[in-house]
Amino acid sequence: MSPGALRARMRATVEQLEALLDSESGAHMLFDDQRDGSADRALKLAELSDAPLWFIGDIHGDLLTLGGALALIARESERDDVEPARIVLLGDLFDDGGYGLETLLRVFELILERSRSVCFLAGNHDEALGYNGARFTATVSPSDFADFLNENLAHEWIGRVGKLAVRIVANAPRALFFPDGLLAAHGGFPLTDRHQRLAETRDWNDPQCLSDFVWTRAHPRARKKLPNRTSRGSQFGYEDFAAFCALSARLGRPVTHMVRGHDHVEERYEIYPAYADTPVLTTVALSRRLVREMFGPFVRVPTIARWIRGSLPQVYRLHIPEQYIRGCYPEDIGDDKATELTEQNAT
Repeated sequence: MSPGALRARMRATVEQLEALLDSESGAHMLFDDQRDGSADRALKLAELSDAPLWFIGDIHGDLLTLGGALALIARESERDDVEPARIVLLGDLFDDGGYGLETLLRVFELILERSRSVCFLAGNHDEALGYNGARFTATVSPSDFADFLNENLAHEWIGRVGKLAVRIVANAPRALFFPDGLLAAHGGFPLTDRHQRLAETRDWNDPQCLSDFVWTRAHPRARKKLPNRTSRGSQFGYEDFAAFCALSARLGRPVTHMVRGHDHVEERYEIYPAYADTPVLTTVALSRRLVREMFGPFVRVPTIARWIRGSLPQVYRLHIPEQYIRGCYPEDIGDDKATELTEQNAT
C-alpha cells in the first residue's frame, strides 16, 4: 500500500467516488439498507448472517496498520473459505500526523471496490472537519489534517479529497445497534442527562444523542461520571453504561455489550474489568505512540476485532515489524514538525 501509488491514483479515485455519490443509487454502503430513512444515523440492524465482520478502530493516518489489517482480513477469509468479509471502520481516519491523505484515499478505494461490504462510523476528528466554502475548518485538536488541506488549497485534487471526506462523514452513521445486543460506536452512548428526553421522544437521531455516540470517553474504573457539558468529551462509568443498557432495552434496542475506539489505550485494546456485567471493548489500530501520548513505548501492537455473535468481538493483534513502523513514523517530534512531515509525505 504505497503512499506514492495512492497519490498517483488520486485524481481517478476522486472522480470515480464523486460520480458514485452523485449517481441515483449513491454509494450504498454496508447497512445503508437498514436505515430508518435517509437521515437515520443510529441504525437498528436486523438479523445478520454469519459472514465475517471486522471492526477497525482509530487509524489516525496509520496507513501501515490499515494495510496490515486489510491483509489479515483477506487472509482469514481465504483460510475459512467464506464469503467476502464485512468491515466497520470505527472512525478517526486522520490527524496526529501520519498519512492522513493517503489513508482517506485508501478508504475511498475500498468504498469503490466494495461499498456494500464497508461501513464507516464517524469519529470525533472526522466529524470535526468542515469546509466553509473557502477554507477547511476543525473543531478539535490536534487538527493538522485541516491545516494541511488549507496549505494545499491551490491543489485541486487534495482539496476535493477534503470535500469528499466532509461529505461522507455528514452521511455516516454514528452508532450501530446489533440484534445480539452489541453497540458499535466511536466513543460511547447518550449519557445519563440525556436519558429522560430520550425516553420521552425515542429520537435516537437527536443531535445531542448523536454527539455522545461520537465524543464520550470510557473511564476504566469509575462507577459513575457526572456529564461535563462544557466539553464534548465527557466520561462515563460502568454504572452509566448499565443504565443506558436498561434504557435501551425499554426502548426496543437491547444493548448488552459494546465495541468502540476513541481512547488510545497503551496496549491498543482494553476490556475493562469494572464493566464485567455490561462488557466494553476498546480497540485501536495505531502502531505508533502519538505525539500527544505522553507515556509508553513508541512502537505499539495495533489491534482489530472480529464480530462474535452474542459476545464481545475477538481481538486480533497485528505484529508489524518494528523497523517498518520506525521507517514510516519518526519518533519524538513535536506537533509542528509532525504536521510538516505529513504535508511533505502527501505532496
